[in-house]
Amino acid sequence: MITEPTRNLALELVRVTEAAALSAGRYMGRGDKNAADHAAVEAMRLVLNTIYMNAVIVIGEGEKDHAPMLFNGEHVGNGKGAEMDIAVDPIDGTRPLANGTWSALSTVALAPRGTMFDPGPFLYMDKIAVGPQAKGKVDINAPVKHNLAAIAKAGGKSVEDVTVIILDRPRHEQLVAEVRRAGARIHLIPDGDVAGALMTSWPDSGIDALLGVGGTPEGVLSACALRAMGGEIQGKLYARNDDELRRGREMGYDFEKVLTMNDLVSSEDVFFAATGITDGEFLDGVKYFGSGARTDSLVVRGQTGTVRQIIATHRWDKLNQFSAIKY
Repeated sequence: MITEPTRNLALELVRVTEAAALSAGRYMGRGDKNAADHAAVEAMRLVLNTIYMNAVIVIGEGEKDHAPMLFNGEHVGNGKGAEMDIAVDPIDGTRPLANGTWSALSTVALAPRGTMFDPGPFLYMDKIAVGPQAKGKVDINAPVKHNLAAIAKAGGKSVEDVTVIILDRPRHEQLVAEVRRAGARIHLIPDGDVAGALMTSWPDSGIDALLGVGGTPEGVLSACALRAMGGEIQGKLYARNDDELRRGREMGYDFEKVLTMNDLVSSEDVFFAATGITDGEFLDGVKYFGSGARTDSLVVRGQTGTVRQIIATHRWDKLNQFSAIKY
């Protein structure tokens, strides 16, 4: 049966991430994470509130870094239309942006109300993410060498040709050693595990898997995008110390439970957008020129499986006539 196309909110969300990236990009290399985050948050909030939706922020950024934030429970949108959950990360990679290095992104994900995982105050998660070929073939509880063998088999190659992306952190010393013993290649990144997870499902990225502990908000954002991109992510909440583990158990959280894609976001009707702020292997950063700027964005819709890359040129003389943001 032929029906009329439904509203693709992802095409509106990309305006949100573009605005955040354009505002935050001015702070590249200036060493001020909070100023960059504040610029991104204010731009993101302004544009979010123009979208025809009634959304509540389930996952906001800020508490982890004591930075300006779009806070959990905040209502965004124009208050009309569909009731939605929203996850935001105005800057995934505030440190790379402040230092003028690689792979800072602005990201937003949207799903029907009640379908997005709420991690409460627990900000870290152990993760495994893979692309479409290895979907259904990995288990976060399995030994690293078993998962790498399964990924290699699914891709029709040897373990020595599998490339794993891992955050460069002291906590991953044992993980890195296990991957090396298994014989796989490792690509260490300083920050930005949303981009890392999405690269597993990005054609010709050369990345087969993401492993290790990263942000819980980033895990939910990644799950929303990977639903449409055909990949998979699994996670387990990670307690940084005994006190956090105790508090979590008192609140009813299970740190041994495997969080599947359906646990992280239980609807196919998801939307995701990301815009590069600084250059990365995944997306280009904002490029400023005299009369405007150029942005590079990924736009994803779960229901149709459509993945778009959008290169946009923004003109200051036009934007500044009506925008409340002074780009």
